[in-house]
Amino acid sequence: MWLPSAEVLMSLRQREVVQPLEYPESDGEPMAETDLHAQLMIDLRFALRNFFTDDPEVYVASNLLLYYVEGDPTKSKAPNLFVVRRVSKEPPRESWKTWEEGKAPDVIIELLSRRMWEEDVQTKWQLYQQLGVTEYYIFDPWYRYLARPLLAYRLEGGQYVSVAVIGGMVRSQVLGLELVDTRASLRLRDPQTGEFLLTEREQVELAAREAEARREAEARATQEAERAQRLAARLRELGLDPDSL
Repeated sequence: MWLPSAEVLMSLRQREVVQPLEYPESDGEPMAETDLHAQLMIDLRFALRNFFTDDPEVYVASNLLLYYVEGDPTKSKAPNLFVVRRVSKEPPRESWKTWEEGKAPDVIIELLSRRMWEEDVQTKWQLYQQLGVTEYYIFDPWYRYLARPLLAYRLEGGQYVSVAVIGGMVRSQVLGLELVDTRASLRLRDPQTGEFLLTEREQVELAAREAEARREAEARATQEAERAQRLAARLRELGLDPDSL
């Protein structure tokens, strides 16, 4: 009877080694269905990251793959925007694996699109409820698919309950912010200041205005100093002491 050598056995064992599962960073779908969706995701993510910039335990992501079953890479969603509290902000994740991070997102915001609006409204909530996502918001940026463009749900006793959106506004207990339907877009507002969180474009414009205001103030100060110097020189010509006046 032929018996395999030790080298052959080692080769066979190496072939039997199970390759680690891959969890792709992309699901092959576009980041956003339209430019409107893409810009709104960018604006909301920027505003939230800027608001929580000094908190090392708030992670904000947009369109990042969320894996929720270890060992099954087919079980994933890519929320338009999600926020996770009490986790390290660093490092940036390639995807979000609930079993590695120890939790699911605390807040998810979905922006309705022609292709996905039915799933966002009718089925995703069941998964997010099961995962323990505390707050789930749905916004229709086209004002086309929903009678009420902004919907809000909060987890209570393991079940989602609808939260009233009054005057286009709902308060997020998790974020400490207000989500506001301006009838033109979805904005985030700080209830402490009553001001909307700035988008990146607005922050750049504000910085430019402030820089221009500083330049104008410096120019006025220079002009005042030059005028004072001329006046002092004239007083000396007249034999007067400027410091005594």
